[in-house]
Formats: sequence, structure tokens, C-alpha cells
Amino acid sequence: MSRPLVKVCGMTRMEDVELCVDLGVDLLGFIFHPKSPRQADPDFVASVKTGKVTKVGVFVDQTADEIIETMDRCGLHAAQLHGGHDMDACWKIGPDRVIRVFWPEAYASSDDLLRALDRYAEVCGHFLLDAGRTGQGGTGTTIDFKTLQDIEIHTPWFLAGGLAPHNIKEALTLNSPGVDINSGVESRPGIKDASKLREILTILAEDTE
Repeated sequence: MSRPLVKVCGMTRMEDVELCVDLGVDLLGFIFHPKSPRQADPDFVASVKTGKVTKVGVFVDQTADEIIETMDRCGLHAAQLHGGHDMDACWKIGPDRVIRVFWPEAYASSDDLLRALDRYAEVCGHFLLDAGRTGQGGTGTTIDFKTLQDIEIHTPWFLAGGLAPHNIKEALTLNSPGVDINSGVESRPGIKDASKLREILTILAEDTE
């Protein structure tokens, strides 16, 4: 069994970018949200050259046009939408470039969640399922894995929400095609901890051999 795609979010320093690339991370996330302690400078993001690693912009309040402008300026391959953007916005940005965020705990049942996912399946290349009930990510809160144990999601998706070396093995039991890692591999917001990054990548490699 191959390991899931690995996305490390909240990148603010070139040394962290370079380490992630060296470790074989598949996607890097750059946050464009003024209220986030991990907000990335657009000039920095534009300067990042990652080769085959996918550059993802994380957006909350921006319109589709603003997102597209930032993607063009910064050389982003995909947009992760945390702001409850509607289907029209996803179409405008481009379904193959959209990772739309959903919060399972905000739904009364798994059936309600699946109905919401089904509505967006045609306009999103990927989903991301995060902890909590709001558009604010990177809180370190761990998603309730039990809410996702008995559902089948057909669109490729990432599991997020407080993933760290101590709980990544449990997260892998959900068989998500991708994992999104942020606060669980930091020494402080926006500053990645090299030892934690290496540890979680080692666990992922060993557990999926």
C-alpha cells in the first residue's frame, strides 16, 4: 500500500520549504489570510520554486477573482477554500485546481455530510476534511476520527486537524488519499520543527510499506 499524499501547510520560511521538498512532501500550503499567524508574504510565495511539489494557496475571505489573481502572481497550482465558497466560485477558479474544505462536525449526520460533498463533487478536484465547525484552520484541534470511519468518499480528499507524530497512525486507519499537516509539526505557528517533520514522514513511509 502506498502512502497517502502529504501536504504540509502554513509555510512561511524557505528553509522549511526546502526541508519538506527534501523529505518528499507532495504539496505545500501557503496561507493568504491576515488573521492567521501563518500568513505568507506573496513575494515570498512567488519566489518559491518547488519543482514537482504542488504549491497550494489557502484562502478564506477572497473572491474567486482575487484568488485567481493571487494564484497567477504567486505561481500556485491549487486553491484551498476555507471560506465556504459556492459552486460558482469553484467553477471560476477551475475544478481541477480547487481543494474545498468541509467540517464534518458541523453536520448533524454522516448522511448530511455526504450530501454536501456530493453537491460539490463536480466542481472540486479534492476535498479537505478539517476539525471544528468554522473556517479557521490550523488550530491544532484533532478531528474526531470516529465521524469518518463508516463513510465512503469518492472524490479524492485530505484529512486534516491536529495531525502529528503521536496520532498519525490512528489517522491512517481512515485510508484517506491524503493528509494535511500543520500545527502538529511546528515549534510555534509558522515555524516547522525539523525533527517532527522527519518523524511523521518516517512513520508514514513505514506504516504504508
